[in-house]
Amino acid sequence: MASFIHVTSEDLISTGAHFGHLTRRWHPNYKPYIYMEKNGIHIIDIQQTMECLRKAIEAITNIVKKGGTVLFIGTKKQAKDVLQKEADRCGMYYVVERWLGGTLTNFATIKRSIKRLQQLEKDADTLYQTLTKKEILSLERERIRLADQHRGIKDMKQLPDVVYVVDTQYESTAIREARRLEIPIVAIVDSNTDPTLVDYPIPANDDSLRTIQLISSAIADAIIEARGGQSFEEDEGEVSETELVEKKLEAEADAEVEVEAAPESVEEAPGDLDAEKESKQEIDAASGDEVKAEMEEAETASEAAPESPDEEEVG
Repeated sequence: MASFIHVTSEDLISTGAHFGHLTRRWHPNYKPYIYMEKNGIHIIDIQQTMECLRKAIEAITNIVKKGGTVLFIGTKKQAKDVLQKEADRCGMYYVVERWLGGTLTNFATIKRSIKRLQQLEKDADTLYQTLTKKEILSLERERIRLADQHRGIKDMKQLPDVVYVVDTQYESTAIREARRLEIPIVAIVDSNTDPTLVDYPIPANDDSLRTIQLISSAIADAIIEARGGQSFEEDEGEVSETELVEKKLEAEADAEVEVEAAPESVEEAPGDLDAEKESKQEIDAASGDEVKAEMEEAETASEAAPESPDEEEVG
């Protein structure tokens, strides 16, 4: 529980982990985790949260030490960015887009879909050379769709040994599939959900971004510690198609800036032309002086020359 000591009850309270849902929306099986009722809202017992978090981290640590893998699941808006970041940091798999039915129970089909994605990425250069623009566009759309759906599990060769879920009610399909395959489930459960569906429930506010961040970070730290302190940089994780598009747009913006900066050199060109014109005028003036000097020398020579015999006869 080494990484668990970094999370205290004060930390959980500061993130709002103790706030449940309205009392009329509670689930009866959640009663052991309720501390009190205040202003029509259930208050979650933080001591129970601490104890459940300790048990969940111990279970994940034991599985990871044996070479097991963890699948982070959270497709709700508050959880997707946090889970992707923490899963990348500890080198585990994640699903943060729409959960595809059968991702666990029909994993063979998912693997075929992943194989299709890898084929499109590998043979894109040679495959697109013999196709029309319409066919290339269709394959590109298929590649983007598959990359977005499977980017967190593209390298997952087999079913995970444990799943970590945020909001079991929102991810009810994933919970059912994991239970059918008897995969251990660690999940953040709120007062409106049934904690008995989860092997290691963590009672807390599953709508608080800071609470999700705190608990997910503690779990990721435990995984890193169980793997001998091996952490993975964020840039080594899978890059989403959206991030690739953003980078492409940034590159295009930089190119536009360079194009806008180009006229400045054109504006400076007239100055260079003026200098060139002045130097040309100086050359012309110098050559004009030389021509004028030659003409004067010729006139002087003609005046000094003796008159011809014809001119004497005429005189």
